[in-house]
Amino acid sequence: MSTLPHGITPLPEWGLVRAEGADAAAFLHGQLTQSVTDLPEQQARLAGYCSAKGRLMANPVLLRESPDHFALILPRELATGLAKRLTMFVLRAKAKLRDASAETALYGLLGNAVPAEQPVWSLQAGLLRLPDSLGQRRAWVFGSPPEALPALPHGAWEWAEVHAGLPWVRQATAEHFVPQMINWELLDGVNFKKGCYPGQEVVARSQYRGTVKRRTQLLTGAQAAPATEIFAGEDREQAVGEVVAGAQWDGQSAVLAEVQLSAWESEQPLHLADGRALTRAALPYLIKAPE
Repeated sequence: MSTLPHGITPLPEWGLVRAEGADAAAFLHGQLTQSVTDLPEQQARLAGYCSAKGRLMANPVLLRESPDHFALILPRELATGLAKRLTMFVLRAKAKLRDASAETALYGLLGNAVPAEQPVWSLQAGLLRLPDSLGQRRAWVFGSPPEALPALPHGAWEWAEVHAGLPWVRQATAEHFVPQMINWELLDGVNFKKGCYPGQEVVARSQYRGTVKRRTQLLTGAQAAPATEIFAGEDREQAVGEVVAGAQWDGQSAVLAEVQLSAWESEQPLHLADGRALTRAALPYLIKAPE
């Protein structure tokens, strides 16, 4: 595998929802899988927004910009719908939500221009540090990007995204997964002590009753769009999983895909419906059973 290049690329496919007001923290705390009220300023956490059935409608990065100002960073195709849906539940709370994707440009920065000493999920000088991927530092850049940085091929950024093992819900996969199916609790995107939120009972039951039978895994050898089905062995009728994200770079292809654990642990080969083979690969973190 060749070394990823360093540089910066625009991310027009990403957007953000802003939540502002004296009650914004308390409101979001009651809506998301993540604890919000204790989030420090200039810090971010992974979060999820679930349906009443515990299925993720979105899984944004939650950033506290100031005491009463938050940003939910997520695929742009979901931003307007998320803002509208959350607004329905504000009622008398002093909080306003809006799709602010057009207000703030977002860039992906890969390589040594990301400060090594900056903690992951912290915001400094407009850079939000992300988990590393394939040995390279990563960050989102808000607003105007730093000058004199080389252009980064977008495919290289997507390749790093997939190999970071962060499965983002897209429009095609909205309400397909409980958080554990995309490893969200393993990535600290679910706080099981914070109290109620939509779908909380389902998420907790999946955690504590050992009912997690599907996990998101890394596979190489082919690329496909989100929600593309995956099959095992000679069976082309009953899917054992679906693609969450895919990427291609330097002649290589890979997907993050939610797969039945029984199929993943079997010796049967995995493939897409068109016959393209998929090879099991290792994520940068350990898949473990719920405690």
